[in-house]
Amino acid sequence: MVRVLSAFRGLYFATLLMLIGTGLLSTYLGLRLAADQVQGLWVGALTAAYYAGLVIGGKLGHRLIAKVGHIRAYVTCAGVVGAAVLGIGLLPWLPMWLALRVLIGMGMMCQYMVLESWLNEQAGPGERGKVFSGYMTASYLGLALGQVVLVVSPDLGVDKLMLVAICYALCLVPVAVTGKIHPAPLKPAPLEPTFFIQRIPQSLTTTLVAGLVIGSFYGLAPLYASAQGLPTERIGLFMACCIFAGLIAQWPIGWLSDRHDRSWLIRVVAIALTLAALPLAVLPHVPPVVLLPLGLIASLLQFVLYPLAVALSNDHIEGERRVSLSAMLLVTFGIGACIGPLVVGALMNLVGPNMLYAFVVLCGAILIWRIRPDAVTGKHLVDEAPLSHVQMPEGSTSSPLAAALDPRVDSQVVQEQMHSEPVVEEEPAEEGAPLQEEIEFPQNPAEPKAT
Repeated sequence: MVRVLSAFRGLYFATLLMLIGTGLLSTYLGLRLAADQVQGLWVGALTAAYYAGLVIGGKLGHRLIAKVGHIRAYVTCAGVVGAAVLGIGLLPWLPMWLALRVLIGMGMMCQYMVLESWLNEQAGPGERGKVFSGYMTASYLGLALGQVVLVVSPDLGVDKLMLVAICYALCLVPVAVTGKIHPAPLKPAPLEPTFFIQRIPQSLTTTLVAGLVIGSFYGLAPLYASAQGLPTERIGLFMACCIFAGLIAQWPIGWLSDRHDRSWLIRVVAIALTLAALPLAVLPHVPPVVLLPLGLIASLLQFVLYPLAVALSNDHIEGERRVSLSAMLLVTFGIGACIGPLVVGALMNLVGPNMLYAFVVLCGAILIWRIRPDAVTGKHLVDEAPLSHVQMPEGSTSSPLAAALDPRVDSQVVQEQMHSEPVVEEEPAEEGAPLQEEIEFPQNPAEPKAT
């Protein structure tokens, strides 16, 4: 394990710096707007704009990487993201902040794609699980450390934005100076929404709800904690503990997932999440001695929904479709993460801050209603099901290429899907075959290799 982590330390360090900046920026914006007494709807809109950028970036990232190569694409996006962060400090106009948040999301998604395709190319078949675990740990640790900055330095001056920009500037150094061989040009994964909606409706429902809850949490939990009277340093501590709880929860839920019915587990988690969030939803003011433990439990539960949905869906999807599955899941997560903060921001503005956890209760109730273990017939179970549970980063810290690092996916199939030449002419689809959406971008066979 130490050898694997050492071999990829540069890429892990770049991931860590990226997520420190992302975690700090998200919480800072919420607290800054709360201090300026801006309506919660704007806070939700900024979070929704970031996730919209992630979804758009999933499409445009392939085009940029194919045109200029991995290193140039990564450096370009890191520079644009850093400039956008500084622009937030220089242009205190909320409509401009929305545009800059979309730009930040687009650049971040391209950076995720470069890092994940590079990790996939360099990881051997027997190392994929270890490589993926290291990537997941770096992602969650970076998000948590971003909150710790506010514990150490609780003021909300523009120096925090400068620190975020520094993180994005430094994260390009390990990639820019690497001596590793460039990954091959990428081919976008096809989306097959009709097929997946029919095959894995419960997994997609869980993914959508996870996006609703997690998107709302990242954008509006700092605003909720501020309304409860917590000072900035305690808000940073609260957010750091909640995110770290999400990391810790991945291993026990993986152990349970490999031994129990996954649809049943999702329903149990939904029930527990509803019960944990209910006191925070009902009480207009929650003392800190109650807020922290209940917030930790709710966070622990909400962060395991997406990995459980991924595990359940992989049990019912053939190996050659799993990269496409990852793209579909992340688009679904992104849609939820765009809608959730907007709805919750409006509710918090109209009713009160406890509407954040009232929304979580509602989402939990939807899962309890929609997730039916007895409806999983097993008709489409793959031969190797149940597949081993793999701890996945949640959808805001990965791209569709994360599936390529999943050891359950055959590496040869992944290479063929990601790097095959685009098809110029297609034969007519067979009658009754599922519709397939695929956008082809030109490849760059002359992409230079590092020496």
